[in-house]
Amino acid sequence: MTLRERIGAELFRKVAGPDGDRARERVHGTPGPRWFAPDSPIARVHGDASMFVGGLRALMLQSLHPAAMQGVADHSGYKGDMWGRLAQVSTYLAMTTFGTERDALQVIRAVQRAHESVTGTMPDGTPYAANDPHLLGWVHVAEIDSFLAAHDRYGRRRLVGPERDEYVAQTGVAAGHLGVIDPPQTEDELRRMLAAYGSELRGTPAAHDAIRFLLLHPDLPLAARPGYLSLATAAIGLLPTDARRELRLPPVPPVTNRVLGAAATRTIRWAMSSGHEHARTLQQQTAGA
Repeated sequence: MTLRERIGAELFRKVAGPDGDRARERVHGTPGPRWFAPDSPIARVHGDASMFVGGLRALMLQSLHPAAMQGVADHSGYKGDMWGRLAQVSTYLAMTTFGTERDALQVIRAVQRAHESVTGTMPDGTPYAANDPHLLGWVHVAEIDSFLAAHDRYGRRRLVGPERDEYVAQTGVAAGHLGVIDPPQTEDELRRMLAAYGSELRGTPAAHDAIRFLLLHPDLPLAARPGYLSLATAAIGLLPTDARRELRLPPVPPVTNRVLGAAATRTIRWAMSSGHEHARTLQQQTAGA
């Protein structure tokens, strides 16, 4: 195994979890109708190395909604198993983007069942529930805005013209099945929906604690931490100014942001190229079956 293959395999195991290889075989190797074509906007964005930056930005941005953050603080294992939670999210995204329609619906139903037990009460006595369509809407738009922002900055093939609206609409397919009511269908609708949540957002103690843990305790070998911090710095640099202020994060000089983010995503793209080639082979074999 070459150095590139070893690094790529380690990255994949960290993000996809111990069952990542089996999940990849299922995602790309199972015959059946799929929601999206292999070269569609959603496949290009969700299959790109820029997702490493976009995913971190999404976690930071999502933490600004007090109810969403309280649910994570009360029920998630992000402190004890941060990478296990990330593996669940990455499997969900892979299955709903590249998997068969049947498998995509199955993983959505599994998330809905898991959400049923994620209920509780805010410090002020307000109840919250993870399956609340309004809360699901925030998680969705914060996520999609982050993926799009990271891809605009670091993606290999940027989305242009009508591809941008197509991407937003495509992400709404899984979101609608999950329980989001009227997910945005265009980039303009995405911006308006994000703005509509503005009055609800703030940096709570739970959010500050989560971000501190995310940045300072990534559960990685010392040798891997500089690369991780480069990704995190790039994610912080893509946050809106108000979001950074609420989360007590420092501003990132644009040059630093671009240099660190570009270097980190290029390295990830290089390291994981063999894994992506394997996925393409599986797709071709499945299409020809």
